[in-house]
Amino acid sequence: MTEDHPILRVQQSSNIEITFQLALLDGTVVEETEEGETLNFSLGDGTFIPNLEQMLIGLELGTTAKLVLSPERAFGLSDPENIHTMARQDFPEDLVLQEGFVIGFNTPTGEEVPGTICEVNDHTVLVDFNHPLAGKTVIFTATIKAILS
Repeated sequence: MTEDHPILRVQQSSNIEITFQLALLDGTVVEETEEGETLNFSLGDGTFIPNLEQMLIGLELGTTAKLVLSPERAFGLSDPENIHTMARQDFPEDLVLQEGFVIGFNTPTGEEVPGTICEVNDHTVLVDFNHPLAGKTVIFTATIKAILS
């Protein structure tokens, strides 16, 4: 390339457009951009976890990167202290509680956190407040479609 047309690379604070797929090792797709669509975001805005964003820095326009992240580098390991037994009566009577369902819970500070239902019986509900992908190795594939700034 000439000096008039430098190679565009993703920078620490770039605003970029990408296509991406986040999948598990078994091929299960967790999230991805739709065919023909891109995701526009600025690095550091919280769209992705910091480790994923750091891996995009330095990539050239048009590059596709396929990154395999261990649980420690992705969403962390599952912490047994984030699994809680709650009283069944704390849930609305009409709420269907089924193992595997993810429900939003409000914290005392007003934030909403997801909890995965692990077990349900007549009196208690076991809820896992770890990130749903905690303990999982993930494959992140991204193509840099545009570097806007």
